[in-house]
Amino acid sequence: MRLGASIVGDLRKVLAEEVRAGERAAMSTIRAETEQVKAELRRQVTTAFSGNARGVANAWRSMIFPRSGQSLRPAGLVFTKVPNVIDAFERGALIRAKGGRQFLAIPTGFNAARGRRGRGEKGMRVTPAQMVASGQAFLRPFKSGRGFVWCLPLRQGEQTGRRRRTRLVAGGVTEVGTANRKGREAWARGLLAQGMVPMFLLLPQVKLAKRLDVRGAAECGLRRLPGRFVAAWERESGRSA
Repeated sequence: MRLGASIVGDLRKVLAEEVRAGERAAMSTIRAETEQVKAELRRQVTTAFSGNARGVANAWRSMIFPRSGQSLRPAGLVFTKVPNVIDAFERGALIRAKGGRQFLAIPTGFNAARGRRGRGEKGMRVTPAQMVASGQAFLRPFKSGRGFVWCLPLRQGEQTGRRRRTRLVAGGVTEVGTANRKGREAWARGLLAQGMVPMFLLLPQVKLAKRLDVRGAAECGLRRLPGRFVAAWERESGRSA
């Protein structure tokens, strides 16, 4: 028994169309996978640091190569504009004071909240230099002996607003806790009773928790890529059901 076979149509045209379908599939696959990896990395940041890290999350960017046209060998790049921050929280870095200094000055919630954007000069965070220049800053040691709380004396400012809220002024340098909050007056009186407000934690070093997994997100993307490409090529060539 003999078998015969023949090619119907122009072989070169058929192969050229298949290559073009492969190029379209490769480009769409790389584009989709790159966007998914970027979205996963942004989600990691917002999950780890809540809504306060939108800027760090949005610092993840992506690019596709070639920038124009089609290719069977495209590439996707996901990168961050704050690599040092991402690297520190991916490794769980140990941060020490530099330049011969003994302590890191870490702003507390009372001080850090003053550094939010959109508040002009009133929103500026108090710096260690301002603490020293005020001549009123003092230290309270931790019970563990590993560091100190750097404080400013607290006094009551004049009451403001329709509800006559109490203003709290730290060392004549900055106002504390001006935002609206439930039970604010009781909170303010509690702070006034202490007579001081912690502005910085002074620690010799800080071990960051490992909160991000950049490598893991990239490896998941690579594992998805082959199946995604095959499915896309079948769709582009019209072979999918």
